[in-house]
Amino acid sequence: MERIVIHSDLNNFYASVERRLNPELAGKPVAVCGSKEERRGIVLAKCEIAKRFGVKTGDTIFAAQKKCPNIVIVPPHFEEYMNFSRAVKSIYARYTDLIEGYGIDECWLDVTHSTRIFPPFADMYAEADGERHFSDEYLRFLGDTIRNTVKSELGVTVSCGVSFNKAFAKLGSDLKKPDGTSVISKLNFKSVVNPLPVSDLLFVGKATGEKLGRMGLTTIGRLAATDDGIIKNAFGKFGETLLKYARGEDEDEVKHMDERREYKSIGNSSTYREDVTDLKRIERFLYVLSESVAARLREAGQGAADTVHLWVRFNDLSDFSVQKKVRHTVLCSEIATHAFELFKANVRAPFKVRALGVTVSGFDNGISQLTLDETYGKYKKLEAVERCVDEIRKKHGYEKVQRGIIAEEPEEMTNDIKNTHLIKPANFEDRGDKQL
Repeated sequence: MERIVIHSDLNNFYASVERRLNPELAGKPVAVCGSKEERRGIVLAKCEIAKRFGVKTGDTIFAAQKKCPNIVIVPPHFEEYMNFSRAVKSIYARYTDLIEGYGIDECWLDVTHSTRIFPPFADMYAEADGERHFSDEYLRFLGDTIRNTVKSELGVTVSCGVSFNKAFAKLGSDLKKPDGTSVISKLNFKSVVNPLPVSDLLFVGKATGEKLGRMGLTTIGRLAATDDGIIKNAFGKFGETLLKYARGEDEDEVKHMDERREYKSIGNSSTYREDVTDLKRIERFLYVLSESVAARLREAGQGAADTVHLWVRFNDLSDFSVQKKVRHTVLCSEIATHAFELFKANVRAPFKVRALGVTVSGFDNGISQLTLDETYGKYKKLEAVERCVDEIRKKHGYEKVQRGIIAEEPEEMTNDIKNTHLIKPANFEDRGDKQL
């Protein structure tokens, strides 16, 4: 049976929630920004009015104010965003239990077997090439139903893409923003998708887009028409995924709402109040980040990771990323040590570091074979200790149990990055990391 997949994307989510919570912001240009005093003073989200002035996510507060002198700057309220995200998902759950989150503000919904739950529609089907398909009008009606329900009940808007697979549904939700529904169906997908820039395709980031551009593959249609061997030779196994997405052959299922998401990578980053210039503080901050990453990794239930990635941004805003293969691990102590080794191997003094990021990938889903030493020795004992610390922190707070290296800087003892930094699943394959 032909699938019906909807990708729902909350528009300007943080800014929309702020305006919903504070009606006085209605009609004003609004930007949600990090703390200027903590040097996290960049635009995290902006409303449509601010966007029309050229304000972009990632702009400094100064740059945003220069572009839009009347812009209203508000701090983020992450707990409120989580509350709204849960409320939106509860609306989706009225229509289907196949709901797969993609960060705090985006979800895929498979409503193929839920059509009876929607209001009646006169003509669901259309004939083409001797086959019966869902009509574009019916698919748009389904997206509009969900979109209008969210808007009427919660006062925030979503854009919906409706298609027969996840990749095209995600692509569609970007075509009519804000508050619109786009249909990419079996009947129209070539005329809609083929002319679009290849960078619009799911998981085509900057590095992949530039590489495809150098090959002359600037549109999705050109990529779809390219010989398989050329793409696989250039991108390896990832090339097969690119071709499936471009050709509308994505068969990835939308996961059940109770099923854990399978992450490709887990990570966090942080920007610091002042430039970091000495190795001891670098090591300390890498431990803080690795605490959050290791805790997320253990919580994800996808086993241990065999790759550690380090990202560094300097005070001139230049940056680089590097990675190394390691023994499978879920331990903060090992992740931090590997990250620190990567730093020392790639950065020479004097340095002025503005931000750091640690990510792990290559999950074994619990099937890697442990050595005798790992089974009966130090590793299992340390894993048991770190899992115990996880439970203590959940119950009594992050700061109640701390490593000595973190306690050397009291301010970092309360820096609970795991619970204060919201993340979106990342495709680290496209970061262009240097392999070590």
